[in-house]
Amino acid sequence: MANSELIQIIRAEIGANGPISFARFMELALYHPDRGYYASGRANIGRRGDFFTSVSVGPLFGKLLAAQFVEIWEKLGRPGDFEIVEQGAHDGVFAADALRALRQSAGECFAATSYCIVEPFPIWQERQEKNLHEFAEKTSWVASIDEIAPFVGIHFSNELFDSLPVHLIVSGGVANGATVWHEKFVTVAADNFAFAIANVSRSGLQLDHLGFFPAGFEAEVNLAAPKLMSEITAKLSRGLVLTIDYGFPRTEFYSLHRSQGSLQVRAKQKKLSSPFQQIGLADISAHVEWTSLAEAAQSSGTRPTGFTDQHHFLTGIISKFFPEADFDASEKRALQTLLHPEMLGRNFQVLALGKDFHEELAGFQFGRDPNAALGI
Repeated sequence: MANSELIQIIRAEIGANGPISFARFMELALYHPDRGYYASGRANIGRRGDFFTSVSVGPLFGKLLAAQFVEIWEKLGRPGDFEIVEQGAHDGVFAADALRALRQSAGECFAATSYCIVEPFPIWQERQEKNLHEFAEKTSWVASIDEIAPFVGIHFSNELFDSLPVHLIVSGGVANGATVWHEKFVTVAADNFAFAIANVSRSGLQLDHLGFFPAGFEAEVNLAAPKLMSEITAKLSRGLVLTIDYGFPRTEFYSLHRSQGSLQVRAKQKKLSSPFQQIGLADISAHVEWTSLAEAAQSSGTRPTGFTDQHHFLTGIISKFFPEADFDASEKRALQTLLHPEMLGRNFQVLALGKDFHEELAGFQFGRDPNAALGI
């Protein structure tokens, strides 16, 4: 099963212009305004959905992050105008959980806080507004990060960068002292979508600076993620970019033992074997290459202030702000899912990028030096 209208749209573009990059295919499959998996509102997240996130576990995740938000507010000098900008907010449940926690346990911070969601798709904004109706005076929406005025506060995202379109590259082996890189394009063959190998479409897809790669080595290159990070940090006057996702620092991301890349296609909690299955009805994602994000942030004077896995990040928050907490049964189950190394604890990482902000935060007290961890 697939979205037949979307398939025809992709076929028509290939027919008119020739093979398209996989990044363009992924963009259409996920974000076509009418038929894309995310843009159409088909994305189904949760225990019975296509994939599972930390927000799906329950309100405890928002409660713990809210405590970290309060510490950031305090270390910024308790500003009277404190803005939290969230991007990739899905249905707004995290925002509602975090705002409820702030209202309940940090009244002064809550009073100073405004919450803006960057949401380009009307169907998701409608769902977010419904879940955030009790915070109507606190919340606002923009369609693009470009529409936000410079702000003091936090830009937060959870599983945003893994869903940005990626180019697929493959090594043709080593010649003349350098790896010969090719790109995998999407074409139509025998009435089906198929990959076609050709020269790379952009110079940014050459990975010569990373050494030699044997023939057949495949990887993703995400050119959209560093661009978006640069746009985000340009809007931050003072404060922190805090992003949670799954991925690796650059040296690990392009390690030789990851010879088939990290592209994933999921529908109804199951991995599909090809991105050409259930087009427009399945999620397509790739692991984040964290080093490129941190480097992109530096162009606007933003520097890494923390990098660790979700287990150590949440453990740091709990140890400082909830040391004697009497978690109920549902919260204990949520903690098991959020922290356990075999569940979400080690699979997800947390990156903090500070602008005019150099304070140590509870969530990173058990982490390594971020520059060393990221290889910067």
